[in-house]
Amino acid sequence: MHGVDRVQAEGLKTKATGLARRAARALLLAGALGAGAALGGCAYDGTHIRGHVLDDKTVSQVRVGASAEQVLVAMGTPSTTSTVGGDAWYYISQRTERPLAFMQPKITDQRVFAVYFGKGKRVERIANYGIEDGRVVDFLTRTTPTAGAESSFIRNMLSNLMRFS
Repeated sequence: MHGVDRVQAEGLKTKATGLARRAARALLLAGALGAGAALGGCAYDGTHIRGHVLDDKTVSQVRVGASAEQVLVAMGTPSTTSTVGGDAWYYISQRTERPLAFMQPKITDQRVFAVYFGKGKRVERIANYGIEDGRVVDFLTRTTPTAGAESSFIRNMLSNLMRFS
């Protein structure tokens, strides 16, 4: 009888091990499906619009001869105003796209809607500048590249040696 009990015990052990493996696989599969569902909800939209969003309906409401108050009601507060040489309001927008979250964004559209005022704060002229009208302005770094030679480590060393001679 002792041998039969041992065989039954080994059979039960094998069944328990098989059940534990199946349970571990099911748990792993459920975890993977749960993670996939959670990450599937994280949709990445690589298009960003910064600044004043311009639409054709709003732009068409601004006409030559309109008052500054009418422009303010139609367009809202300008992004910036002129400080020198006349009175102008600028509505600035920039659209960037990046295909993947870790890539650098690329400027795909840049608009400056300019409203120039004359005497009596009436609209004298309207201009809609795009990216094709000028160079791309980097609003984030706030640095201006300067012309001139950049000194290198070797050039600095040689100039220091020449001072001591």
